[in-house]
Amino acid sequence: MPKSYSKSKKTPNWYVITGGPCSGKTTTINELAKLGYLTVPETARIYIEKELAKGRILEEIRKNEDKFQRKVLEMKIKIENKLPKEQIIFLDRAIPDSISYYQIYGLNLEEVIKVCEKGRYKKIFFLEQLPFEKDSARIEDGKTANKLSKFLKESYKNLGYEVIDIPAVSVEKRVQRILREIEKS
Repeated sequence: MPKSYSKSKKTPNWYVITGGPCSGKTTTINELAKLGYLTVPETARIYIEKELAKGRILEEIRKNEDKFQRKVLEMKIKIENKLPKEQIIFLDRAIPDSISYYQIYGLNLEEVIKVCEKGRYKKIFFLEQLPFEKDSARIEDGKTANKLSKFLKESYKNLGYEVIDIPAVSVEKRVQRILREIEKS
């Protein structure tokens, strides 16, 4: 069972950028960082890149999907527990994204849902899918990416969030739309 996620009475000033693999999350997060916003990169990618640097191969890292997903969830909890709650922060995926990955890999959802119910985010931005491309950290194919995309949106809605759709337009237009939405907060 992952360590406890600290529950705060006040919603942190955090905004989630989510969507299926190849939806432009990292590009959007990087653009927000260039504008001076505090951002948090995707935890799974951080973990994978760290393990690849140790000489492990992707297949080895992802061999035991249960262990991998639990490790990523634990890292997300640890990272989010250290973030300042009053500062505007954009997260490239957040703890609730784990629900979708647990679903895809047939893992026990109970523990991850309990963790998700303890935290809140200001707004959830869902990036529409772009053309699928394989990279060094992805094991999903296009079909799985589409399924994940659907599960991600459903997961956040099931947790009571309004999900704001961001169309597949240029990164500049995506960032402009996101910034307009946070001004409304």
